Amino acid sequence: MRFQYFSLFAVSIGLSGCPSSAEPDGIAHIPAGNTGQASAHWVRNSVIAWNAGGAGDRYVLHYAARGGLSIEANKISGADGSLALRLDPAGLPAVVIERFPPLAGYSALLLDDADLARVPSLLKGQVVVSVSAPDGTLLDATGLQLPGVLDDLYTYGGDLGPVFADDVPTITLWAPTALGVTLLLYDDVGTTDADSFPMKPDPATGTWMIHGAPDWKDRYYLFEVEVYVPATGRIQRNEVTDPYSLGLSMNSRRSQLVDLGNPVLEPPGWDELEKPPLAAFEDIVIYELHVRDFSVIDGTVPEKHRGTYAAFSASESDGMQHLGALAGAGLTHLHLLPTFDIASIEEDRRLWRQPSFATLSGYPADAHEQQAAVAATADADGFNWGYDPWHYTVPEGSYATDANGTTRILEYRRMVQSLNEAGLRVVMDVVYNHTAASGQAEKSVLDRIVPGYYHRLGPTGAVEQSTCCENTAAEHAMMAKLMIDSLVTWARDYKIDGFRFDLMGHHPKSVLMEVRAALDALTIEADGVDGRSIYLYGEGWNFGEVVDGARFVQATQANMAGTGIGTFNDRLRDGARGGTPFSDVRDQGFVNGLGYDPNAYDQDDADTLLLQLTDWLRIGLAGNLADFRFVNAMGVPVAAKEVDYFGQPAGFTADPSEHIAYVEAHDNETLFDTIQLKAPISTSMADRVRIQHLSNSLALLAQGIPFVHAGQDLLRSKSMDRNSFNSGDWFNAIDWTARKTNWGKGLPIASQNEAQWPLMQPRLADPALLPSPADVAHSAELFRELLAIRNSSALFRLRSAEEIYERLRFHNTGPAQIPGLIVMSLEDEDGAIDEDYAEIVALFNAGREPVAFAYPSGGQAFELHPVLTRSSDPVVRTARYDGPRFLVPARTTAVFVDRHRQQ
Repeated sequence: MRFQYFSLFAVSIGLSGCPSSAEPDGIAHIPAGNTGQASAHWVRNSVIAWNAGGAGDRYVLHYAARGGLSIEANKISGADGSLALRLDPAGLPAVVIERFPPLAGYSALLLDDADLARVPSLLKGQVVVSVSAPDGTLLDATGLQLPGVLDDLYTYGGDLGPVFADDVPTITLWAPTALGVTLLLYDDVGTTDADSFPMKPDPATGTWMIHGAPDWKDRYYLFEVEVYVPATGRIQRNEVTDPYSLGLSMNSRRSQLVDLGNPVLEPPGWDELEKPPLAAFEDIVIYELHVRDFSVIDGTVPEKHRGTYAAFSASESDGMQHLGALAGAGLTHLHLLPTFDIASIEEDRRLWRQPSFATLSGYPADAHEQQAAVAATADADGFNWGYDPWHYTVPEGSYATDANGTTRILEYRRMVQSLNEAGLRVVMDVVYNHTAASGQAEKSVLDRIVPGYYHRLGPTGAVEQSTCCENTAAEHAMMAKLMIDSLVTWARDYKIDGFRFDLMGHHPKSVLMEVRAALDALTIEADGVDGRSIYLYGEGWNFGEVVDGARFVQATQANMAGTGIGTFNDRLRDGARGGTPFSDVRDQGFVNGLGYDPNAYDQDDADTLLLQLTDWLRIGLAGNLADFRFVNAMGVPVAAKEVDYFGQPAGFTADPSEHIAYVEAHDNETLFDTIQLKAPISTSMADRVRIQHLSNSLALLAQGIPFVHAGQDLLRSKSMDRNSFNSGDWFNAIDWTARKTNWGKGLPIASQNEAQWPLMQPRLADPALLPSPADVAHSAELFRELLAIRNSSALFRLRSAEEIYERLRFHNTGPAQIPGLIVMSLEDEDGAIDEDYAEIVALFNAGREPVAFAYPSGGQAFELHPVLTRSSDPVVRTARYDGPRFLVPARTTAVFVDRHRQQ
């Protein structure tokens, strides 16, 4: 997501209505209620929940098939009819409160059994509930939120979208509130005249279906949906694309009837594609990359293919050679930022505009002109992170060499194939938690088919936007189905190897478990893929209208313990870097000087804070297991879940496979940029490279799954841009030749960073802070060494919590510890895990000075890890074991091994 953390906030929405004419006493009266809002909830076929009125009051359901209900003269006008509702003194059924926790305390209004048969027809028009006093005075009135009753009546488990059998498509749309649906079929992308085919409704399921003909294949289509729209108060005829689209025209103007099983859409060898080996999820190391960043400035990629899926098929390019070298050292998965159809990028390349790189290169390193030029074309270029979904199950067209038709499908599959052949599995970043638009907006799809269903609504019916976009509601059955069906399609038909869920905490945990089960059901024999090898992870943040389980049990960090689904560890990140994404950017952490090398910014109680952050890092190195026990900074034996992280448990996983260990991601400043901001200005570039490497080692040598931002190995910079989601190629593109890092590209985008410009400007202008190509190349070599060390022993990749409890120990703990030093041992005396090493000791010395640490030796004969004995870093090669002491240079991670001795 474009922001890593969110502040918790509440928005109060006042009720409003149209003022009536002045009464004889001269006082203007505001009528009760508002028919344009939806504060009541139709939760089951026979039950409406509302928090208005009370015993003795009269409740009524008003309906109007074509809309037009309003409040006039203190009465509901424009109704075709009404139904009496009965207040149930027993309140809402427990099953309803369990399904809709925010409705606890609402009144239960019941329809008569004789009226239930009318419900399906009433749901196709406008419905309003009112409550009046015994004397007939209107007390309140409101529209209704319908997801509960639609799920009760119309949850559907069959196929949706286009499905081909013997070259004949069947197209199915779920639209239970529609009055009619017509298929508009076009010969090609340019044809304006359409063939119209009325679709057949199934009243039992709320679906509309049509059987096509063989010559429909690859033609384009839209649905014309006649439906009542609460936002406009009337019946609309919406021409809309298919939410289950598998193909699209340029800029998503029309869906395409695509058969993903058509061999023409498969690259040669697709059916025989073999995945790189993966014995267990704990063996995974993830590299997060944006498709356009990968190749847009790579001169070794054909110009037409730069910034596209096709660039990954250029096996000899600088970028692919770099990824291949990482795979050879131990990288396993490439995580691609969103590649489904997104709303923010123009897909017609002829219309793209961006400033000249040659012009921008002429400005000083600390100038503001670069960002001003980039910002001026930010919405007209080809760049965006893409966290604004439009169609969930079609590849994004701007990354294809031709956005019309099926080219994007074939090129996407070639990309996956090429990466697999290079030794890397492929992860998709998926954003089912929101859409780019809702209501009747041009780029809204779901709401123009079933208004008010797919999105999460607030107290008065407005779409919630805590994710910075239009929040979807996977707690509604058919939104969950759309999500699961989409994921299965990507897994089965595109052979995707993993999914990273944006803002996963906004989804119900139960839906993530359904996802896991649906993927696990895929087999090589039946589907061509092994679904059990597909890894799932996501952002388990807890905020917004769903915070602390307000609506359901969320897929948050703590709640996902025991599921095998990973969540990101912000504790390890913050412990290493210092501060949080919302604190002062100069706040130091373990790696960059807290307590031992202070910068000019005065941090309170730095020594004590360093010990606390060091405990967070120890917990992260142990897989962030909630029940892992160690001696904390105060010298007390504790479980990791008892250590505080801003009022939350520091440890939250139950298995190492659930731990995503990272110190950098696409969100927030890059790791190198934080070092530039936090380390004292006098810190040499050589030491800055060492700080970067030390930070990387904390993630790569942690139990669980390391996660790395692309270019993190190359000292990647964005000139300190904290939110580069729309900052263009100038700030985001990666130079795989290691000649440039994007440091000194000018001040970052004003809209996201201007408050920090006074701090940034002198740093950008300082030539001593510009890394040389040699610095970048050295960092890359050190990173590959870390991958090789992790890959060298299964002790760094323990398979269970029990193995970690048994084999991992921390030394140098408690109040008398050497500050800035972490000592971790991994033991395997019985040879059950590693046939080569009986024990491994990793020492992370963040300090400015060498340290000597006396190890409680039992006669071990430690030697420097073989990878480090031939390291490109001459400093680490001086680390040694002089029993019983380890001698470790400043700002160095040293790994020592004790080999099994033959009896």
